[in-house]
Amino acid sequence: MTDKQKKVLYRIIATALLYAVLLVMEHIVKPAFMEQWYVTLVLFLIPYFVIGWDIMYKAVRNISHGQVFDENFLMLIATIGAFVVGEYSEGVAVMLFYQVGELFQSYAVNRSRQSITQLMDICPEYANLEEDGKVSQVDPDDVEVGSIIVVKPGERVPLDGIVIEGESMVDTSSLTGESVPRRVAKDSEIISGCVNGSGLLRVKTTKEFDDSTVTRILELVENASSKKAKAENFITKFAKYYTPVVVIGALLLAVIPPIIFGGNFFDWLQRACIFLVISCPCALVISVPLSFFGGIGAASASGILVKGGNYLEVAADLDTIVFDKTGTLTKGEFEVNELLTADGVSEAELLEAAAYAENFSDHPIAASIKRAFAKEGNEIAAERISDVKEVAGHGIRILLDGAEVFAGNEKLLSDNSIAAVLTEKPGTVVYVAKSGSYMGCVIISDTIKPEARQAIKSLKQAGVKQTVMLTGDRKKAGEAVAKELGIDTVYTQLLPADKVAKVEELLAQHTDGKGKVAFVGDGINDAPVLSRADIGIAMGSMGSDAAIEAADIVLMDDDTTKIAKVVTIARKTLVIVRQNIVFALAVKAFILILGAFGLANMWEAVFADVGVSVIAILNAMRMLRCLLYTSDAADE
Repeated sequence: MTDKQKKVLYRIIATALLYAVLLVMEHIVKPAFMEQWYVTLVLFLIPYFVIGWDIMYKAVRNISHGQVFDENFLMLIATIGAFVVGEYSEGVAVMLFYQVGELFQSYAVNRSRQSITQLMDICPEYANLEEDGKVSQVDPDDVEVGSIIVVKPGERVPLDGIVIEGESMVDTSSLTGESVPRRVAKDSEIISGCVNGSGLLRVKTTKEFDDSTVTRILELVENASSKKAKAENFITKFAKYYTPVVVIGALLLAVIPPIIFGGNFFDWLQRACIFLVISCPCALVISVPLSFFGGIGAASASGILVKGGNYLEVAADLDTIVFDKTGTLTKGEFEVNELLTADGVSEAELLEAAAYAENFSDHPIAASIKRAFAKEGNEIAAERISDVKEVAGHGIRILLDGAEVFAGNEKLLSDNSIAAVLTEKPGTVVYVAKSGSYMGCVIISDTIKPEARQAIKSLKQAGVKQTVMLTGDRKKAGEAVAKELGIDTVYTQLLPADKVAKVEELLAQHTDGKGKVAFVGDGINDAPVLSRADIGIAMGSMGSDAAIEAADIVLMDDDTTKIAKVVTIARKTLVIVRQNIVFALAVKAFILILGAFGLANMWEAVFADVGVSVIAILNAMRMLRCLLYTSDAADE
């Protein structure tokens, strides 16, 4: 509880005690001096001012700024009206219970912020910079790329980098939502914001502080609350017109009936005051944004950053999820899967020729072949290689011990009058020939992420109707991955512009407003598609800055199974929002009618205002129980 909340609580307690004493004096003790109405008025004004001075101040201040019709104004004129008609105790009671509701609301909002604002604590205050063998504390902003920093046990990693010395377990829970510490050692990547365990680490920085993971997260969090959902905007607009309507309605209720039907003016004035108390839109104005904020908080606690309530609302209607392949469903790490040799050629000979041919290439395909060659305990002797020539778009030609070796696609070999045995197996195929003879081919494929299959399964269990994969790979390779993962539709051999066109085709199928399309990607080439889809979901750990910037939702640990969790959280949030809207409007409408006909007193009015608000806020706070929204939630 904050200091401000504590002060309000003390005022509530003091007012409640004074109010209780006055009620005892008025109804039980009945001292002679309280027989005078002005004495009773003054006595009840004391607790009224103790509990309500800030409401009066806010009402007057807002009126001076042109904001007349708000809940403070409603409470002020309603309680003043109660005093005017002689209902002193009820006037104090309305203000007292209103402040109780406001305190409860404030506490609930603070609770909902905890899962998000705790992210603000991930920002490191300093970095241990190592220069000339000496370590000094500096501002992370002052550390350049390529610098060496020292991260001591228990310290927060200030910048992204690569571990060059040391071994430790790091806590990434504040970033990814993953409770299990992650082991890092030499050559491991490490991201800013995580907490070092027991080992001393020396890290070479790879990004400046402004471009680091922790800075990107904080920027996303800070901007999230500014993007309101349609339901939030509806409530804002509703309250803008609703409040003046009910004030005018209350005024007419106090004036017109006594003139037309006759009767006691003060009786109708009391009804008008009751009408005002009932009509206060606090339950809607507070509970609806609180529900969305709670949903964003539940997502962030799981390592999912939703950039605004509007995106959470869209996520609730998702029925088509489109995936990029490389880096999203696959690791983007190529491995040699198979060696197909010609007659009389061993796998070792084929792999050796391919590895030597690719020795001077930095391409991921080349790296996978060299890695496979090294796994067999071999080393490349560069002096055996000469006359290296790269044929653009086709492959490489070298001399190995004086013998001509070709490694590349089928066209490279055919252009040199070498007949290759073509294969339809999925993956990237590198054909190899030596001394004019075909040796065989190396089949290389990307590694599917272990969680990808479960991610697709969870989405279907969550009610997503269609899963689609877009890739620039060959048809066979793309279809093989889609089949293994259980993806409904796959489009292959696509350029970035083609991916945008395919997403637009899918969007055109949803022109009726039912169902939304999401795109999940990680690369800089995915940025246009992420922006074009109804909602873009990016990988936060390994994803490019452009993709993260263009996306609406970011998975901080690149775990695609959390997409189903986002959908589940979003749908739960919308259910709670609708419950609160229907409940609040129904109760208020019912008691407003009762109040207009004189069948509801000030206590029913208090319930219609404070009681409904508290119930709606309690319902909204269910979104804070983020532990309920595990990956199993999709099974519900």
